[in-house]
Amino acid sequence: MLLFTEMFRDAAGNFDYHSWVVLPLIIFFSRICDVSLGTIRHVFISKGFRKIVPLLGFFEVLIWIIVVAQVMKNLNNVACYLAWAGGFATGTYVGLWIEERLALGLQVIRIITNQDCSDLLQALKKQNHGITVVDAQGAVGPVKMIFTIIQRKNVKEVALLIRKYNPTAFYSIEEIKDTSQGVFTENSRTGFASIRQMFPARKGK
Repeated sequence: MLLFTEMFRDAAGNFDYHSWVVLPLIIFFSRICDVSLGTIRHVFISKGFRKIVPLLGFFEVLIWIIVVAQVMKNLNNVACYLAWAGGFATGTYVGLWIEERLALGLQVIRIITNQDCSDLLQALKKQNHGITVVDAQGAVGPVKMIFTIIQRKNVKEVALLIRKYNPTAFYSIEEIKDTSQGVFTENSRTGFASIRQMFPARKGK
């Protein structure tokens, strides 16, 4: 028991706040930062914003190597291990939360309905969402297929329109990387263009 209590004391016999409180907190929050940056970096890669990725990777690895160095200097400190693991878990959650809040990218919504969809089409046009309507044949008869490509942040409002005007319609949402031309809402188009100007995506061959 005496040996256990001595672990928490410094050379002067006082509780070692730096080793058991300050250092673990630094490691914890540093891990949150580097794991969050890693999550955002992967998101930017998938969205095609590749010019910002090396900068994010630089700070991610810089923070990580500093934290690793501190842990290696305190291999007998259990609190550092707990802070490392806790920071990683929390950083994963924070990174996903930030990615959701950023809501970058484009998504295509495919709507299939065998009901009258004129009100839904008018509602989508009123909000300046570009639409393409195709006559198709379903398992039980003729259907309408409606395609619209929107900013990810507008998915919820379009889903609400579908549930309001065609609650029985089937719809699917799929992520896409980029488009050329098209009709978008004014706010979405402006926001997307500003991001593209800051971090232009690499053109495909």
